[in-house]
Amino acid sequence: MVTDPTRASRRQMSLSEAVGVSFAALAANKLRTSLTMLGIIIGVGAVITMVALGTGAKKAIEQQIAGLGANLLFLRPGAESSGHVRGAAGSTENLTAEDVTVLLRECPSLIAAVPEATGSYQVKYENQNWNTRVTGTTADYDWVRNTPTASGNYFSLADDQRRERVCVLGKTVVENLFGDLDPIGRTIKIRGINFTVKGVLAEKGVQGWFNQDDQILIPVQTALYRVMGRDRYSSISLRVANETLMDRATLEVEFVMRRQHKLAEGQENDFTVRSMSDVTSTLGDATKTFTALLASIALVSLLVGGIGIMNIMLVSVTERTREIGVRMALGARRRDILSQFLIESMALAVAGGIVGIGVGVAAAWVMAKVYQWNTLVSLPAVAVSFGFALVVGIFFGIYPARKASRLDPIEALRYE
Repeated sequence: MVTDPTRASRRQMSLSEAVGVSFAALAANKLRTSLTMLGIIIGVGAVITMVALGTGAKKAIEQQIAGLGANLLFLRPGAESSGHVRGAAGSTENLTAEDVTVLLRECPSLIAAVPEATGSYQVKYENQNWNTRVTGTTADYDWVRNTPTASGNYFSLADDQRRERVCVLGKTVVENLFGDLDPIGRTIKIRGINFTVKGVLAEKGVQGWFNQDDQILIPVQTALYRVMGRDRYSSISLRVANETLMDRATLEVEFVMRRQHKLAEGQENDFTVRSMSDVTSTLGDATKTFTALLASIALVSLLVGGIGIMNIMLVSVTERTREIGVRMALGARRRDILSQFLIESMALAVAGGIVGIGVGVAAAWVMAKVYQWNTLVSLPAVAVSFGFALVVGIFFGIYPARKASRLDPIEALRYE
């Protein structure tokens, strides 16, 4: 097949001319062009930022949970339904000191069991107040939950047995009560009761929706009988000998607890046993859902931007009706007019998408630096948001471009 070089050159020049005319038209109305691009910029930037927040949070959760160790089980009161624990803490607490003793004695896969009694209380140092989570536990909390001290020491077994009023503070509590002062050896009030600070926990950050640095640890016996006035635990953390025994340990714990709580065959458990993998999966699913919701909301901005492009392109067609008639009179074909206006629409979308990527990356960086949020810019999110912006530009540009290409040349020339 022989190709006519003159015809090929004419076709190439026609495309070049369409691109040139399109960009010249956009440059002639800089303010209008910028405002039209704004919807695309906001949409692309919002999608990238929201996905960066979700991805960063998911990765942070995985890292923090991995830091606790994979061979950890959590025993909590209340039956489990559809992946969630039913019943509010306090109204269903049924875990006792005897449960801890029996689990360690009759579950060979377990090497440690740490009880936890929790509550939120007002704490005070001189004229500074702070509301925080207070957890009564044992000295083994350190290695079972991988929560060492940055300074000072944990309370001891003897402190627990004597119900001593000593405590270990998280970093957030220290910052809000003491500022730059060294808290070791100082006395704070928890629910009006004096406690001596023995140590400060190493910084752990946020795990899911719980700030691990915003808590106070006290001996469990002190918590139950001096502060909280109860004899039941909120949860028990169980350390398994190794990761390969996790399934076996879960079955052992369930068997022992059903017998310990005298549950009849077929009766629903009044407790829940969950592993670290279960926690990771639950938090991961919640983060994915939250990220998808935020990204979907952000995509609405892109659609709004597309409607803005269609509106401006329709205005442009009306304003340039006579120009279109002149071009057709000089030999321009309908597809030349169509391509010219479609190129303008795509140019708006592409330019807005590029600027939007920069805005999204910058916003994610600012959130990470200024607000200390975990963010991670996702390349697939960047590609999808830019591609969606391009599709929006084409889709919403087709109707104005078709309208321009179908104008009658005679009527267009008469247009004032």
